[in-house]
Amino acid sequence: MSERPDSAGPDPDDTFDEFAELVEEETRRDPDLAVIEAGSRTLRTQGGPPQADVPARPADPEVDKALREVEAELATRWGETKLEPSVDRIAALMDVLGEPQRSYPSIHITGTNGKTSTARMIEALLGAFDLRTGRYTSPHVQSVTERISLDGAPVSAERFIETYQDVKPYVEMVDSAQEYRLSFFEVLTGMAYAAFADAPVDVAVVEVGMGGTWDATNVIDAGVAVVTPIDLDHTDRLGTTPAEIATEKAGIVKQDATVIMAQQPVDAAQVLLKKAVEVGATVAREGLEFGVLDRQVAVGGQLMTLRGLGGEYTEVYLPLHGAHQAHNAAVALAAVEAFFGVGSRHARPLDIDTVRKAFASVASPGRMEVVRRSPTVVLDAAHNPAGARAAADTIGEAFQFSNLIGVVGASADKNVRELLEAFEPVFAEVVVTQNSSHRAMEADALAAIAVEVFGEERVQVEPRLPDALEAAITLAEEEGEFAGGGVLVTGSVITVGEARLLLGKG
Repeated sequence: MSERPDSAGPDPDDTFDEFAELVEEETRRDPDLAVIEAGSRTLRTQGGPPQADVPARPADPEVDKALREVEAELATRWGETKLEPSVDRIAALMDVLGEPQRSYPSIHITGTNGKTSTARMIEALLGAFDLRTGRYTSPHVQSVTERISLDGAPVSAERFIETYQDVKPYVEMVDSAQEYRLSFFEVLTGMAYAAFADAPVDVAVVEVGMGGTWDATNVIDAGVAVVTPIDLDHTDRLGTTPAEIATEKAGIVKQDATVIMAQQPVDAAQVLLKKAVEVGATVAREGLEFGVLDRQVAVGGQLMTLRGLGGEYTEVYLPLHGAHQAHNAAVALAAVEAFFGVGSRHARPLDIDTVRKAFASVASPGRMEVVRRSPTVVLDAAHNPAGARAAADTIGEAFQFSNLIGVVGASADKNVRELLEAFEPVFAEVVVTQNSSHRAMEADALAAIAVEVFGEERVQVEPRLPDALEAAITLAEEEGEFAGGGVLVTGSVITVGEARLLLGKG
């Protein structure tokens, strides 16, 4: 397989001035980067299969029954919010399975926001260059089978069940020898690595569950480590500052790897670059070695010009909304370039037509996803303040709503006040609700905070999500069919997934 570099390539003289301005701007924005740059090695060289939608329940009653039995067995294990910070159990499982995760190269992704969208973009790019891919992401929007994808699509229910049955005896063997049983996430991680080896895949794209150092996925030695923007989330487990959180996430950076680093707070960047120096990793930083040169709003998404490690990529259409998705695209492109050796072994850009085809195929369910018209209903899985700020900016840029109603159902362990504050300028009114998860904040408790942020007259409480959706749609329609009313459902991946089902998707 070849990268099929564009033989013509961009004219370096035509793009140097523009990129130099970008570098100057980014250096001014974070002057301390000049200090932490010393001692680090950097890359300085001057689309794929269509994404499948979120799977529905199996049509075959027997298959559906078998999948529900697997889901029930998995549900008896520790959930994803109960952690014992160690990779001992997953390492033991990999050992008895014959180390399947070492049978293919991998790209490992950590960060606070944007991991799943970035993973999907990387997957699409690799697939467009004729590589067979495996993708492991979390959490799922509607079906647990979404978490394990082969060739750009979630594994079938049948294959998911078969994989579980294959690894189950080994899981039980490890359970009997450990102080704690393998968790829900650890079992799924083992299933993913086994499924990728069985396929077999040419490359695995793996998103961490939480953190990095002790995350269950961190039994791979990825040649490319991707760090999306770091912000405050899971502060009770990862730390209360970007630097502390970055210390945990830096655990995925392995010896001699290439680190693709999105724009970061300075203290987080310091930690990541220090780790890169310690392990001899090479670093490429957004805004310096690669970045977004230009983006314009387009119908259904945006048109971008990206600066990659090997050159400039113009007129790249991405069917996703928001500046944050353009930055995710730049990170994804740099990660795939690094995987192919662009910037280290050669300086040729990837084939531009293939890159365009790949990005045009990307979908990211539950991320600024329109699921209904008249009025328009948009789903976005923002669940922390940084994600909410990005969603609020995007909704204003991509949609011309004159009367936007929010439906918010959040988890109790999140910074709900700041999440609501991010949406206050864009929501005319907000309907607070709760999803079916045991982690959900009760609607009345959420309403009490919402009243403080929005004022009592702008808050409506509907504990049941179906009632909340109906109320929001009614409020959005009050100005008339053509008045620009809309609904944004947000606050949690679970809320978005349940709303997606209620609105007829999947």
